Amino acid sequence: MISANNVTLRIGKKALFEDVNIKFTEGNCYGLIGANGAGKSTFLKILTGQIEPSKGDVSITPGQRLSFLEQDHFKYDDCVVLDTVIRGNERLYEIMKEKEAIYAKEDFTEEDGNKASELEAEFADMNGWEAESDAAQLLNGLGVTTDLHYKLMSELNGSEKVKVLLAKALFGNPDILLLDEPTNHLDMETASWLEGYLRQYPGAVVMVSHDRFFMDRTADIVYELEQGKLTRYPGNYTNYREQKRKNYEIQMKSYLRQQEEIERQEELI
Repeated sequence: MISANNVTLRIGKKALFEDVNIKFTEGNCYGLIGANGAGKSTFLKILTGQIEPSKGDVSITPGQRLSFLEQDHFKYDDCVVLDTVIRGNERLYEIMKEKEAIYAKEDFTEEDGNKASELEAEFADMNGWEAESDAAQLLNGLGVTTDLHYKLMSELNGSEKVKVLLAKALFGNPDILLLDEPTNHLDMETASWLEGYLRQYPGAVVMVSHDRFFMDRTADIVYELEQGKLTRYPGNYTNYREQKRKNYEIQMKSYLRQQEEIERQEELI
């Protein structure tokens, strides 16, 4: 679970968010919507820790791992595609590289042997032996063909890089997954694969997307960010639209009754 507790973000004198309290729990896919400039992506960055709120804090259940879709398409240009995906679980990647460094030593000592043994045990506990096959499976599902898996990221085009970064976010079954526009640059087949993946995903998903069709088929709960507040709508995007329409009709009826009462009072006066 991840929660925002009394989170406020001020930009100058303007409060983009004001005392936001919200919990995202396992087994739910949350869609975050709002007008352009409302602060949806900024709110995700607060959840990931990339931006520090002016007030309040974000907490994660101890022992759980958070992953998010990165937007910097050039960050891993010097990395092999498969390694980039595995870096989605940074600790597992560190163990792999540390093991490689130890076994590459010419003067392998007893201390090195003990350290390698510890790393191997941790590696096995993290299902490290399946890491490359799991990463390859994600890449293939997202349409990144096997011939690209051992190329450098710099050799890929923009669309392919986006898919690799998405695979990196999904890698290793994180407990909390934050996605900002995950269907950008995806064809229909790949978007359909991602939709199926998210529908079976057991953790908590929070996503920002302008793809209403995709959100309709994946979101269980929709939050609308409007005027610094988050409003909860159970169900998918269609349910949100219907409830929003009903709320508007109720508000309009209330407003019209109020105006009629004002006119009546003015006539009496």
